[in-house]
Amino acid sequence: MNKISWWYAAAATAFYGGSAAFYLNFVMPAWAAEAPAQRIEVVAKKFEFGPKEIRVKKGQRITIVLTSPDFMHGFSVPDFNVRADGIPGKTIEVTFVADKGGKFVFLCDNFCGEDHDKMTGFLIVTES
Repeated sequence: MNKISWWYAAAATAFYGGSAAFYLNFVMPAWAAEAPAQRIEVVAKKFEFGPKEIRVKKGQRITIVLTSPDFMHGFSVPDFNVRADGIPGKTIEVTFVADKGGKFVFLCDNFCGEDHDKMTGFLIVTES
């Protein structure tokens, strides 16, 4: 093998080997994180959410599919920085990862009347 062929071989090995390492360390984890989310339908109506309790596993990607038949309600899970507006006649989706375990409150954060403060529910994230 002459000197030029050796340099080409070394450069190609470094390039393709580096590309494979980059792909396996950076691109692949991002792709894996885009696994399908668990879809959970939530209906927001005066003055309640259905369901009132959502159970998921820690690390799970979740898509809340929010609808509202009567009024513009908010859907907020402050501990996960999740917030969406439920607009009558529209379906709103918000996706997040339940990356910590525990029992977390979700609530309506758009004033919707006298019993607005009772419009809450719980997101329960289990460890396994």
